Amino acid sequence: MTANSYKVSRADRVSGTRIADAREAIRHVFVRNLVLMANIGIHTHEKTGPQRLRLNVDLAVREQGLPPEDEISQVVCYEEITNGVRAIVGRGHVNLVETLAEDIAAMCLKDPRVRSARVRVEKLDILEHAESVGVEIERFSSPI
Repeated sequence: MTANSYKVSRADRVSGTRIADAREAIRHVFVRNLVLMANIGIHTHEKTGPQRLRLNVDLAVREQGLPPEDEISQVVCYEEITNGVRAIVGRGHVNLVETLAEDIAAMCLKDPRVRSARVRVEKLDILEHAESVGVEIERFSSPI
């Protein structure tokens, strides 16, 4: 096996499970298992009231300096991300989890420090024998 066999492309590092990367000055900012009530779905029974969603957001964030000063303005704030997700969910009925995931990713990518956003949206109470169903997407701020 050659030394190059262990090389991993930049895209693989961002899209794999390991997002933080000291060599690329990338910080991993995340929100885990945020459960919200949402008006979502295409079926008639899904349009009569809200249902539970579980949302996960993973961001690859360009570091501005090492280490950042101890100021919230120096980092991407997970509370702001969470508030943004709540605002998007609160806008009203959405037919598809895919649409919701795209809207959340687009909101995250408005911050120029965010290099990529991975968003998972899961419906928790849809199939009797499944814990959840949903979608996960990844979007980049610019081509790699």
